[in-house]
Amino acid sequence: MADIETAKLTFGDKVIDLPIMKPSVGPDVIDIRKLYAQGDVFTYDPGFTSTASCSSTITYIDGDKGELLYRGYPIEELADKSHFLECCYLLLYGELPSAAELEDFEARVTRHTMLHEQMQYFFRGFRRDAHPMAIMVGVVGAMSAFYHDSTDIGDPWQREVASIRMIAKMPTIAAWAFKYSIGQPFVYPKNSLDYSGNFLHMCFSVPAEDYVVDPILSRAMDRIMMLHADHEQNASTSTVRLASSSGANPFASIAAGIACLWGPAHGGANQACLEMLQEIGTVDRIPEYIARAKDKDDPFRLMGFGHRVYKNFDPRAKVMKQSADEVLGLLGIDNNETLKVAKELEKIALEDPYFVDKKLYPNVDFYSGIILEAMGFPTSMFTPIFALSRTVGWISQWKEMITDPEQRIGRPRQRYIGAPRREYTEIEDR
Repeated sequence: MADIETAKLTFGDKVIDLPIMKPSVGPDVIDIRKLYAQGDVFTYDPGFTSTASCSSTITYIDGDKGELLYRGYPIEELADKSHFLECCYLLLYGELPSAAELEDFEARVTRHTMLHEQMQYFFRGFRRDAHPMAIMVGVVGAMSAFYHDSTDIGDPWQREVASIRMIAKMPTIAAWAFKYSIGQPFVYPKNSLDYSGNFLHMCFSVPAEDYVVDPILSRAMDRIMMLHADHEQNASTSTVRLASSSGANPFASIAAGIACLWGPAHGGANQACLEMLQEIGTVDRIPEYIARAKDKDDPFRLMGFGHRVYKNFDPRAKVMKQSADEVLGLLGIDNNETLKVAKELEKIALEDPYFVDKKLYPNVDFYSGIILEAMGFPTSMFTPIFALSRTVGWISQWKEMITDPEQRIGRPRQRYIGAPRREYTEIEDR
C-alpha cells in the first residue's frame, strides 16, 4: 500500500502530519479532523471559504475556468439538450435516466403536485401583504404537520417520498404564495402540463378565462430552474446540511434553506439587481451610476455583475442571456424603461475596460431578473422561484449527507475574544 501523502504543520515545538486527500477533480484537500486532538489548536476560516465541510459527488464548480458540472455533465450541455425534471433525476440519483425511468419519475412528480386541502387555511392565516418568501418558509416548515408518513429520515422509502413531495409541491406553494399576495384565487395544478408550464399556469391563469402557456416562456422558465438547481456548498445548501445534521425532518431542513436563501446576498441577488435597474430609471442616467460604481469611496455597487466563485465568467449567464433574448423578442418589449436600462448596461459592461479588466461580466442574476420581469413577475417572486428551483439540489445534498458515514452533527468552532473568567460582583458593589 502506497504511503499517504501528508502536509506538515509546524508551530512551537509541535510537528503534525496532516493527510492530503485527493478529489476526482479540483484542488487537494488537507484533512484537519485530528488537528485539535493532536495540536490543541483550531483553524480560523470566517465564512468557511477555504474549508471543505463534506465530501460530495453532486456538483463541481471551477471558478477560474467558469465551469459548472452536475454529476459531471456541463451545465451548458444540459441546458441545451435536457430539461429540468431530467436534471432533477440526475441530481437525485447520480445518472441520467433511461426513457422508462424518466417517464416513471415524471409521473410520480406530476401526481404529487397538489397540496393537502387544509393547507389553504394555513395560507389564509398570513397577512395579505406578507412577502411570498415568508409564506414559503412557513408553509414548507409546516409540511411536517401534514405529511407525517415521510418524516422518518432513517427510512429510505420515507426519504424518497419526502423528496418527491417537495419537488412536486414547491411550484404549487410558490404559485399560491404569489396568488395570495395579489388577491387572486388559488389555481390547482394540471397534470396535462409539464413542470415549468404548470407553474406558469398556476401563477397567471384565472378562473374567468383560458390561459395557454407559451412554449418559449415555458422553456425559459425551465432553463431558469435548471440553471439554479444546485450550486455546490453555498450558504443555503450548507444551511440545509447543518440543519439536517441534527436529525431534523426533511421539511424543516428545506425550510431552513429557504430562510437562508431569502438574503439579498444569496437568493435575493436578482431582485436586488432589478431594483438597482429601477433605481437608475432611464438610459441617460447610466453614466452617472457607472461613475459611482467605479468610485471606491461611493457605497453604490452594481448588482448582477461578477460572481464570488466565478473569476472568469458565469457559465449559467451565457445560457440565460440566450433565453432573455428569446423572451424579450417574443414579448416585443421595446418601451419598458427598466429593460432598456438593462440592455444598455449589459452593452457597456461587456465593452468598458474597467468591467472587462475586473471580469465584471453580467451574471445569471442579471439575466434571470430581466426574464422574470418581462414575464410579469413582481420582484417579490424572484427569490421564491429561486427556492423552488434549488429544492432538488437541497434534497440531493440532504440525501447524500444522510447516508454519508463520515457526517457528524455540525459544530463549528470559534476564536473567543471576549472577557476571560471573572468573578460575579454583587449588585450593591457595582
